[in-house]
Amino acid sequence: MANMNAETAEMVKSGFLAAVPFARTLGLSFEELDFGRAVMTLPDTPEHHNHIGGAHAGAMFTLAESASGAIIIGTFGDTMDRALPLPTRSEIHFLKMATGDMTAEAVLGRPRSEIIAELDGGRRPEFPIDVEIRMADGTVTGRMTIVWTLKPNRK
Repeated sequence: MANMNAETAEMVKSGFLAAVPFARTLGLSFEELDFGRAVMTLPDTPEHHNHIGGAHAGAMFTLAESASGAIIIGTFGDTMDRALPLPTRSEIHFLKMATGDMTAEAVLGRPRSEIIAELDGGRRPEFPIDVEIRMADGTVTGRMTIVWTLKPNRK
């Protein structure tokens, strides 16, 4: 798949932030966006902290889930008229206390072509998106896998 052009990337970014009020509430922003990959940041503010001064688990989860959702919109936006994208399950591992600004890098775990072939075949594809959460110095503080599906619209 070719790289996402700048105009499409800006449409996906602005559309995502317009459609997801909680992402705006947390101040999430995009660093990078391409087909099958998204990098988003969460600014360090006292409102995002937990009881020990690190990033709250819920804020980290939302950052990771949002990066995965951006992949869905950017990579599968052309299927939204025939299928509803839904997260079905997730697993997150908190590895270290997270401090400072956080970055989540999400990567699609299966080729788009395989997923679309399943959808075209009348099936409901499931696919993982793997997310790594890092502090500004590159320290990995968490990993998350979110399994998404494209639920075909019934006519």
